[in-house]
Parts: sequence; C-alpha cells; structure tokens
Amino acid sequence: KQAAEVGPVPEFRSVLFRPPAAPVVGKAFAGRPYPKATVDAANKNKAALLRAGVPSKADMKALVTATARSMGVDPKLALAVAYQESGFDQSAVSPANAIGVMQVIPSSGQWASDLVGRPLNLLNPRDNVIAGIAILHRLGAISPNLSSILAAYYQGAGSVRSNGMFADTRVYVANVQTLMARFA
Repeated sequence: KQAAEVGPVPEFRSVLFRPPAAPVVGKAFAGRPYPKATVDAANKNKAALLRAGVPSKADMKALVTATARSMGVDPKLALAVAYQESGFDQSAVSPANAIGVMQVIPSSGQWASDLVGRPLNLLNPRDNVIAGIAILHRLGAISPNLSSILAAYYQGAGSVRSNGMFADTRVYVANVQTLMARFA
C-alpha cells in the first residue's frame, strides 16, 4: 500500500472553540432510524469535536481545495461534496455517525485508511478531509460516471448496486452536481 502524498495545506488561521454542550445528534436521518449504539457513538464523537474546537469553515474550505489538488481529485467535486455534506463544518456528526466536513462513517474511514496506507482519525480535520477525498478518488476509479461516484459516496456502493439509488440519493446527486458549478 502506498501512502497518499498530501501537498502543502494551509495552516489554520483560527479555531472555533465552542463550550462543551449536550450533544444534539438525533436518532434518524432521511427518515431512517439508526441503532442506539450508532447514535450513542455519534453523540460521543460530537461531544469530542465540541470540546476540542474545530477550524473555521473558511479554513476547512481551503483545506478541502488543497487536499483535492494534491490527491488528484477535481477540487470542484470535493468542495461540492463537502458543502453538501456539512457546509464545511468539521463539528458536524450525523445519526449514522458520519463525522466531520466530509461526513465519513467509521467503516468508510477504515477503508480510506487502507487506501492511503495509514490510520486516519476522522475527528482530525486533515485526516477527515483526506479520508473523504481518498474515497472520492477511489470511487472515481471504479465508477462509470459522476452520478455513480456521488451515489456511492452518499448511499454506499454496495447499496446502490443492490437497491439502485434511493430517492434521497437522487436528490443528493443532483444537488452536488449543481454545487460543482458554484465552485467552478
């Protein structure tokens, strides 16, 4: 396995510190409930991010751009996914325990770690962005088109193969494609 070389990335100019608060991760997303253990893990991760503080949205946007360029992924694609997933908010955590700017679930984070050849910590802003972009890069290599890449990122490649695109996946794909023009 070969480690991904990430070129120069901007230093964070600011960190948003938020007081620890009761995590507010819900129990369902897009009408799908998640098991208590998953939601509990999401709340634990949300609390950790809130305690640690996160870089500003502007810093995260710059990090996504620089990382995408260094990893050979179209920055417009990476920016559109990051914006759709989290609005560039590293403190975002979903009920599915999708973490950070790129909203990567732990099992996909493990896959991304395997792809880049080192452990990635999804709570770490740089590692979160590397994970999401490594996944986009790999999906780009195995998917026939942009819609398939985006559907697999959002819904999971196996689920798309088995079930086709869910209605919310089709909306997600259309939204990201529209956002790509915004980041042109």
